[in-house]
Amino acid sequence: MTVQRLRTALTDLTGVRHPVVQTGMGWVAGPRLVSAVARAGALGILASATMTLDELDQAIRKVRERTDAPFGVNLRADAGDATERVDLLIRHGVRVASFALAPRPELITRLRENGVVVMPSVGAARHAKKVAAWGADLVMVQGGEGGGHTGPVPTTLLLPTVLDAVDIPVVAAGGYFDGRGLAAALSYGACGIGMGTRFLLTSDSAVPEPIKRHYLTYGLDGTVVTTRADGMPHRLLRTDFIRSIEDTGAPRRLWATLRRTRQFRRLSGQSWGGLVRDGWRMKRAGDRSWAQLVLAANTPMLLRAGLVEGDLGAGMLASGQVVGLIDDLPSCQELIDLVVGQAVERLSANATTLVSEH
Repeated sequence: MTVQRLRTALTDLTGVRHPVVQTGMGWVAGPRLVSAVARAGALGILASATMTLDELDQAIRKVRERTDAPFGVNLRADAGDATERVDLLIRHGVRVASFALAPRPELITRLRENGVVVMPSVGAARHAKKVAAWGADLVMVQGGEGGGHTGPVPTTLLLPTVLDAVDIPVVAAGGYFDGRGLAAALSYGACGIGMGTRFLLTSDSAVPEPIKRHYLTYGLDGTVVTTRADGMPHRLLRTDFIRSIEDTGAPRRLWATLRRTRQFRRLSGQSWGGLVRDGWRMKRAGDRSWAQLVLAANTPMLLRAGLVEGDLGAGMLASGQVVGLIDDLPSCQELIDLVVGQAVERLSANATTLVSEH
């Protein structure tokens, strides 16, 4: 186990030993992965968007049974039961609440008043300024290299704009997989890094082994950003299924979307009215068209088919571009030890090259 050698605002705020965050990936970041990350000294984030409230309660309890280390939960800020989920985190004493969209100011206030660290994810400097003004403790910024929903600006350009825009700590995500990346992010001024694909590809990940091995066959050109899956730019592995989606006409895609919406409604326990209300909140919170909101129903079921059921023919596999640089499946402990050790070595080596002028 690596002792703490890199103390940053992230480690101070959250109580973890290492400035590394495992991002809240839907269907991937469950109790098994999160507890392994937490035991290794980094910040694991439970993905709750695909869980009912009761399932989230049970997932938090499972993590608690496996470790007493700090961890976090990712919440949908626009969910109809967001307030109830916030109350659940508070009752359980969860250390960090992360959000993919900007949470309402009152949610930030309630969490912080009860000792929960608030970390929204942002894709632009203006979004970082907004949540900072509302009281967020820190932000995670993801560049275009990252997997899942992503933007067009690479981390190397996005990160400095956010660092210049806010005074709160910033976690860098998108394109990170080793200690060199951690050292680089810290040199930019970030307080740590977030990694998704790298943690998905560990022995502690619950993703089916054949799917993880499939990821390892891809190169740097193995991902594609498409809007055909759910109406928003989504970075995914370039599979035959994704090629078929891009080649399918709108009427056939709409029929498949409606079928998956029914599946997700049954799985999540939501009523049709609840789905419509969630869609209306998403509409008011962002700039999605109604067509994009209809397509958004694809995401949970397509990801589940690939990442849980292991069906390459009927599921999509979110992935960052770093998939082309990964060729092994270490444990979370091995990965974090390696990342932190490499970062310390790189930072120390760079420091020895400094020359003072007289």
